[in-house]
Amino acid sequence: MNKKIMIAGLILALAGSCTSTKKEAAGTDSANPLLTEFSAPFGVPPFDKIKMEHYKPAMMKGLEDGEAEIKAIVEQAAAPDFENTIVALDRSGELLSQTRAVFSAQNSANTNDEMEALSREMAPLMSQYRDNISMNAKLFARVKAVYDAREGLGLDREKAKLLEETYKSFVRGGANLNAEDQAKLRELNRQLSLLQLTFGQNMLKETNAFRLVIDNADDLAGLSEGQIANAAEAALDANLGEGKWLFTLHNPSIMPFLQNSDRRELREKIFKGYIMRGNNGNEQDNKEIVRQLVTLRLEKAKLLGYDDYASFVLSERMAKTADNVYALLDKLWEPALKVTALELADIDAEIAKEGGSFKAEGWDWRYYAEKARKARFDMDENLIRPYLKLENVRDGAFYVANRLYGITFTQLSDIPLPHPEAQAFECKDEDGTHLGVLYMDFFPRASKRGGAWCGGYRGQAYKDGKRVAPVVTIVCNFTPPSAGEPALLSLDEAETLFHEFGHGLHGLFGDVHYEGVSNVPRDFVELPSQIMEHWVLQPEVLKVYAKHYQTGEVMPAELVEKLDRSSKYGQGFATTEYLAASYLDMDYHILNEIPGNKEKGNFEVPAFEASTLGKRHLPSQIPPRYRSTYFNHTMGGGYTAGYYSYIWSEVLDADGFEAFKETGDIFNREVAARFRKYVLTPGGIDDAMEMYKNFRGKEPGTDPLLKNRGLK
Repeated sequence: MNKKIMIAGLILALAGSCTSTKKEAAGTDSANPLLTEFSAPFGVPPFDKIKMEHYKPAMMKGLEDGEAEIKAIVEQAAAPDFENTIVALDRSGELLSQTRAVFSAQNSANTNDEMEALSREMAPLMSQYRDNISMNAKLFARVKAVYDAREGLGLDREKAKLLEETYKSFVRGGANLNAEDQAKLRELNRQLSLLQLTFGQNMLKETNAFRLVIDNADDLAGLSEGQIANAAEAALDANLGEGKWLFTLHNPSIMPFLQNSDRRELREKIFKGYIMRGNNGNEQDNKEIVRQLVTLRLEKAKLLGYDDYASFVLSERMAKTADNVYALLDKLWEPALKVTALELADIDAEIAKEGGSFKAEGWDWRYYAEKARKARFDMDENLIRPYLKLENVRDGAFYVANRLYGITFTQLSDIPLPHPEAQAFECKDEDGTHLGVLYMDFFPRASKRGGAWCGGYRGQAYKDGKRVAPVVTIVCNFTPPSAGEPALLSLDEAETLFHEFGHGLHGLFGDVHYEGVSNVPRDFVELPSQIMEHWVLQPEVLKVYAKHYQTGEVMPAELVEKLDRSSKYGQGFATTEYLAASYLDMDYHILNEIPGNKEKGNFEVPAFEASTLGKRHLPSQIPPRYRSTYFNHTMGGGYTAGYYSYIWSEVLDADGFEAFKETGDIFNREVAARFRKYVLTPGGIDDAMEMYKNFRGKEPGTDPLLKNRGLK
């Protein structure tokens, strides 16, 4: 069937479901703000005008336009060259990309049932659209013709990289497969896109479904006034009434509860609710989805000529092979286990102090580890929060960026916001040039997925020879304000803000001419974010932002010293839970056959997880940071065979921060300029390790990482 007709048929079929006059009107170019040029300040999306009924017509029009653009490339009479084929392909699908960027960002940060239904409806169409490009034989022939002639084209390194990446994307997308195998790949891609989407939607529903409601004030023992006030407000927001306190599985609620609640039976209840997400035998159970994802990914990898899915993924990453990934994980695992054993001994000692005769369990670790921290360092995290007012921490991150790069952030008031709680800032370069817009959205809500991330409503690009500035968004789930007080962060939340801000700088500083070279490998992408965390506890920085929210007093030197001495305590737990999840991700994706009876589909996910963690002697009190059924990093598709990337990048960021320390100035502008030039600006034009060596002058070593984590 003609591809143009096929897409048009899909458009008509889907448009048939929009029966109301209002929705039909929303699809017209003049009535749909997604189908007209954005006229809001700095060209940001007109969030105040975009309605649910606008998304689908805009995406369908984007599909139609994109298909027409591909058809024009294929059917042109001119012989294939870099401009009329490679650049034209890179520029195609602009409307679809813009609409999808807005929809996807909003679907993650402020979803609803309609958005989730539309995302499920569109997923197979998007998969088909991508496959129609990568498996278009005539289009690939033109791309291959340019690629084969590459040596004589005189391309600069950015253009040469775009050509290389374009050609590889076709090969990895199945262009060299026969018709029968291409049909198989299409079906695999369709199923995978739906499964990954469903996994994430199930996880959000499971997270929102659990509620620990306390109606006896005695059961609040151990919790701080702020935690109690937040829980009371959460109960009121949930219409539970006065005299009740609500705790949920969102991190700002559950983690302080596990760390501070004196009620062991309640800690157990909320802990089990957390680790059993997606594993409750209900409609949101993810075990079968995990089994299917692992099975279908392996089938896809073999279809494309790889032994396993990890090999398919890693061939495009810095790590290159699974052996290299395991070598790094193994190097850290034994030292982490040794430190964990020492921490467990401290926990057992704290239990004994209280006269307890029970064995420590998972719901005891954070509680007794905090007691051990207090005993060892006279350090109470609740003493830190008053000095970590959210706005001050945010401004501290801005201060660091200004000292390093000379850039400034100015809050914008007259600009559409993606959510009423969001904030907007204009970023300007040192010479006053507009670099981009940064949105920040800090607090949890039922419509927002968990965790923290940095995304974008528009990527940096060039149009008509002029730089198009990016629109970046940072989304978090921090402890919200309560009882008339400001939002006071934990140290972990402060580090998260700096981390995501580092991603934001990467997006704002980007300066490439082609979308096809804008991205860096997954195991390099955490370098810009993680290196920013090194400034959080630097005394020079703390003096600027760590001020008591009531008195304005700078955090006392005594407290700073305690913070410094205690900062490495608990790294056994933190490293082990992270590495356990990294092993789990890799172990799923190095499988070259699925265990169990394939016909009966009895690959048991819980048994596999227990086996892969048990053989490494993971302490029973420490679950992996993400268990299989709520491991959205890997099962959702973003970090598949790639969760190791955080620790891989940590080798880079720990070594990279040494470049500043070696000068005696953590704000050394010369070092910062090199980091901006070679890491933050060029996208993926160069090989990732070459980018790092251009900045650092050498390959990184692991000693700084081991020292930072207290493992050496």
